[in-house]
Amino acid sequence: MPITVGAIRKQRADKHKASLNLKTKVKFKQAITLSRKKPTPGNLKKVFSQLDRAAKKHVITKNKAARLKSRLAKLV
Repeated sequence: MPITVGAIRKQRADKHKASLNLKTKVKFKQAITLSRKKPTPGNLKKVFSQLDRAAKKHVITKNKAARLKSRLAKLV
């Protein structure tokens, strides 16, 4: 258990950030699976948007986003 006030505050903030990051991860992973099942330009556009958003929020690195986008673009 954290003892200091700052550590307690940090723990609360980390818990909140983790939940937000999880929401972002779930969204882009669902978009990726949809795009792999039905590779259409419309689905690809949605995936690109989700991946860019995740990279901007530092949930994933920009290189991972670029790698996934490249691989999905090959399917279309």
